[in-house]
Amino acid sequence: MDMPNPNPLILARKAKLIERLEAVLPPEAVIHDPSETRAYECDGLTAYKCPPLAVVLPASTQEVSDALRICHEMDVPVVPRGAGTSLAGGALPTEDSVILGVAKLTDVLETDYDNRFIRVQTGRTNLSVTGAVEEDGFFYAPDPSSQLACAIAGNIAMNSGGAHCLKYGVTTNNLLGVTMVMMDGTITQIGGAFLDAEGLDLLGLICGSEGQLGVVTEATLRILHKPEGARPVLMGFDSSEVAGQCVSDIIKVGVLPVAIEFMDRPCIRATENFAGAGYPDCEALLIVEVEGSDAEIDEQLETIIEIAQSHNPVALRQSSSDDESKRIWLGRKSAFGAMGKINDYMCLDGTIPVSQLPYVLKRIGELSQEFGLDVANVFHAGDGNMHPLILFNANEPGQLELCEDLGAEILKLCVEVGGCLTGEHGVGIEKRDLMLHQYDPADLEIQMAVKDVFDPGWLLNPAKVFPLQSSDARRIAAE
Repeated sequence: MDMPNPNPLILARKAKLIERLEAVLPPEAVIHDPSETRAYECDGLTAYKCPPLAVVLPASTQEVSDALRICHEMDVPVVPRGAGTSLAGGALPTEDSVILGVAKLTDVLETDYDNRFIRVQTGRTNLSVTGAVEEDGFFYAPDPSSQLACAIAGNIAMNSGGAHCLKYGVTTNNLLGVTMVMMDGTITQIGGAFLDAEGLDLLGLICGSEGQLGVVTEATLRILHKPEGARPVLMGFDSSEVAGQCVSDIIKVGVLPVAIEFMDRPCIRATENFAGAGYPDCEALLIVEVEGSDAEIDEQLETIIEIAQSHNPVALRQSSSDDESKRIWLGRKSAFGAMGKINDYMCLDGTIPVSQLPYVLKRIGELSQEFGLDVANVFHAGDGNMHPLILFNANEPGQLELCEDLGAEILKLCVEVGGCLTGEHGVGIEKRDLMLHQYDPADLEIQMAVKDVFDPGWLLNPAKVFPLQSSDARRIAAE
């Protein structure tokens, strides 16, 4: 994966940069010893690594502003970082960049149950947002698989979703406002504790912008009343294509489950060995969860089970207790850890129309055979957010490159059937060079013109999202 060469002028000014940063931040908030910066050399995409010039860990919006202003004045690139769980290389540094981490920004600033919002600093983890309000009967809906560790800042940057986004939407549907610091240190407020802001939808522009436009330090999030009840049903099928058709048929009839999750045989077996959730040994399974009153749940599940039975399931198990519900979800929540225990893998993130699930799953199987690499599938089937896991041996020369080539073909397939390159992981560097497969040069030019407005010096998270040949002129001109 190509990255720009470090700027020798910036490297030569390291001592001065550190001196200025330590003048406005506590000494422990500025990390510049090479043995310590190595901890920030990559994110969840560990195939590519590069220690940054320095790392700053501000503890307030004002400290973020002070650090950015100094880097702006010294023309030093800045890579914003949440918890480092990005699977697309979104927080990969360059040798001449400063990592700006929000890990110390963890406070709850305001909670308003009457108007159903919570305002938090963005270093707070996803799951801890719900933790702050659940005793009062509320929750925060987006629930990515990494929710125990991932930060709200990263959720906003990548527009994260999760298993329950089918009903409640992804981050952009639950984000009301932000405090954002521009590259020159300007602090700005966008949106607020209300449903819709007047004028341009700048909030929608920022959510999913991958740290290209500013650093979000505070977020106002929508919180919801906990549902009266919820119940999952587990269904096993003798082929992935049949399971995919079952998903499509459920969506067609107008039933809106809170979640529909898919796993295929390689993933089922790995999670069983890892977590022992009691899954059937079949080619594919679905976890479908509905919520509401007991009567609502019964009515929805009756329709869903009827559809499933028309596809001749080899297993069908409806939860009858809280403990059984937890066990049904246990394997799905353990899937990525389970796969990591048995193999190196690359997790993709293409999104497709639900009606195309049977065809895409069939083609992924064919591509797997063509490239000679196994692919395990686990994903949010209800909204078509695919997460194929390509298994490879990182210690065998050429395997990583072969894995990347297979991944590129799968992502191109997603675009060709009417989908897109990413649903929640972002573009980062992983999909950067595929952007021209989804967008023509004129489309990318418009997107880059938006970045020009927010970050004319192209210092925020450079060399991400846009193919290098498309952004070269702007990045080089800014040096």
